[in-house]
Amino acid sequence: MTPEDVLPETLLERFRGRASSYDRDNAFFHEDLGELAAAGYLKLFVPAADGGLGLGLAAAAQCQRRLATAAPATALAVNMHLVWTGVAQVLAATGDHSLDFVLQEAAAGEVFAFGNSEAGNDSVLFDSRTVATPLPDGGYSFTGTKIFTSLSPAWTRLGIFGKDTQARDGEGELVHGFIRRDTPGYTILDDWDTLGMRASQSNTTVLDGAEVPADRIFRKLPVGPNPDPLIFAIFACFETLLAAVYTGIGERALHLGVEAVKRRTSLKNGGRSYAQDPDIRWKVAEAAMAMDCLYPQLAAVARDVDALVDHGPQWFPRLVGLKVSATETARRVVDLAIRVSGGSSYFRGSELERLYRDVLAGMFHPSDDESAHNTVANAWLGPLEA
Repeated sequence: MTPEDVLPETLLERFRGRASSYDRDNAFFHEDLGELAAAGYLKLFVPAADGGLGLGLAAAAQCQRRLATAAPATALAVNMHLVWTGVAQVLAATGDHSLDFVLQEAAAGEVFAFGNSEAGNDSVLFDSRTVATPLPDGGYSFTGTKIFTSLSPAWTRLGIFGKDTQARDGEGELVHGFIRRDTPGYTILDDWDTLGMRASQSNTTVLDGAEVPADRIFRKLPVGPNPDPLIFAIFACFETLLAAVYTGIGERALHLGVEAVKRRTSLKNGGRSYAQDPDIRWKVAEAAMAMDCLYPQLAAVARDVDALVDHGPQWFPRLVGLKVSATETARRVVDLAIRVSGGSSYFRGSELERLYRDVLAGMFHPSDDESAHNTVANAWLGPLEA
């Protein structure tokens, strides 16, 4: 099944037609989500035998790239559901069935989201400011604040984690689990009013003793970096699908820039098309060459995850490198498209104006630029001396 089969052009045009109003009104993409669910898109990773599309990460990334050319904020938010289902699939492929219930519940229509990010936590998955308190029945209660919780109006299952500070002889333990929409003890703040990616409605979630039963606690890990397959699966799916979204933004910006250049004419050059202007042509070529480098990088990383290729210590550098490459390339391509498109792209409501704001969100997603460069430098040069 091709991305065109999963997301036909007629569907994309409807998404594209709604994107500007979602952005203008700072509204969630309810209509888009309904159509995606009806098309089976939320079951990309669910096995075909269970009613899903049975795709791997490489195919799902191409679908997300295609969706992002029409509605970046919709694609970014849907990523969170796809990351969890992708993680479940990657783990199952290695023989780890601890998250099989995620695929089963996604098949039944449940919507998953990420409640992991925390303000000031630059350790990301390797530490937490959220307190996980053990309960007598083996479950945990969680107290803390999670930011950038995409899909806030729609999720039915929220993955969270926190730290049990008393576990492992006081060294602490990171506890992962899922809460349901009807779980008491959490509040979703109405605080998503941002520069771009507005339709994602990635509100702050405040956990105040939200309880996760023992059967939904799926991992307990030591604080700090560790080789658990869950960590690899989250990084692999998160970074790859995130890169796919920003690749789609860059792709769309390039096409819009080309259309604008062909449409614009120059008075001083006798009404000739700007497509004949050497300086403009250079900028379009620069954008096209940048995108041509990104497409195969995205495809290769996703394909290697599907094939369970063993890159050893080079895996994380490849994943964070892809994320930085995609977000920075897309930002540069959008900028070039704006430059060649003229003043019309500066007006509110133009698609390029929206992409210009949406693409900036890429710098805030983990791994950030500094962390990614540190990861790659450590892989090639070893850690800094004490």
